[in-house]
Amino acid sequence: MTQRGRAGARPGNRPAGRRQRDDEPRLPAPPRVDLAAARARLREVIEPVVAAAGYDLEDVGLSRAGRRHVVRVLVDTDGGISLDDVAVVSRDISAALDAAEESGGEVLAGEYQLEVGSPGVDRPLTEARHWRRNRGRLVAVNGLTGRVIDVDDRGVVLDVDGTPRSLLFGELGPGKVQIEFKRMDEAEFGDEEDPDEGEGEE
Repeated sequence: MTQRGRAGARPGNRPAGRRQRDDEPRLPAPPRVDLAAARARLREVIEPVVAAAGYDLEDVGLSRAGRRHVVRVLVDTDGGISLDDVAVVSRDISAALDAAEESGGEVLAGEYQLEVGSPGVDRPLTEARHWRRNRGRLVAVNGLTGRVIDVDDRGVVLDVDGTPRSLLFGELGPGKVQIEFKRMDEAEFGDEEDPDEGEGEE
């Protein structure tokens, strides 16, 4: 995960670990922020940048960590997104946020840290693209557990114990990818000895 954003110390900050004297001016409290409104403003700036890069914006999260805010952006695309892709889109988002504030529109008051990454397997499957990107995986949804074998504009087809089950998106709840551990007798190990190796040696 890449971290970017404004993180510099403000003038007048006391060195860490030193007790404040009674005659020293107290630091102002961090500005109060309507998180829902700020998240909406962030999304307005971030979504066009992510779309221009060819990705889908999956989520924009905003939380407070001490005196600063943490902006978490999740992006994804068919075939997955690499760390290099994350670094590039992170720089683009950071530049767009800076440009938006320089143009006079305050997007987020105070300092912030930007974190950009891709969704993990625990992300609920709620959109058609989520199901499409998990074709072949075992998922649980609506009390069923099956493997995603097909996805179209109307819904998905799951292989449930060898029987295809068609489910429309309108009747699907959030799906959850199931973690699978390969059986030991099916696992492949790169250091296995070739049974023919060594034949003919004395």
